[in-house]
Amino acid sequence: MIEIGKSIGYFIAAGLCEIGGGYLVWLWLREGRPWSYALGGAAILVLYGVIPTLQPANFGRVYAAYGGVFIALSILWGWRIDGVEPDRFDLIGGAIALAGVAVIMYWPRG
Repeated sequence: MIEIGKSIGYFIAAGLCEIGGGYLVWLWLREGRPWSYALGGAAILVLYGVIPTLQPANFGRVYAAYGGVFIALSILWGWRIDGVEPDRFDLIGGAIALAGVAVIMYWPRG
């Protein structure tokens, strides 16, 4: 159970780094923020590349499952940071994506 908790923590950390780093680059390019936003975003995106290596699974499985985590975190980011409240279809899709994560990463294998 501890390993699953650590794995979930790594997924969340990676997702926040990817979305947060990308968001800073977005602000720099699309909203004319200073170049320091791009530099900070790039540094955070490097962390996003490192964190998944801590996962207790192979590359393909980790990145396949991470896609579902990214979907759910992106919906939450849009809601909390951009103020776009998710509708029921966003929530259903996010739940389906997280169910896929659970199957890919944590379903018992023989």
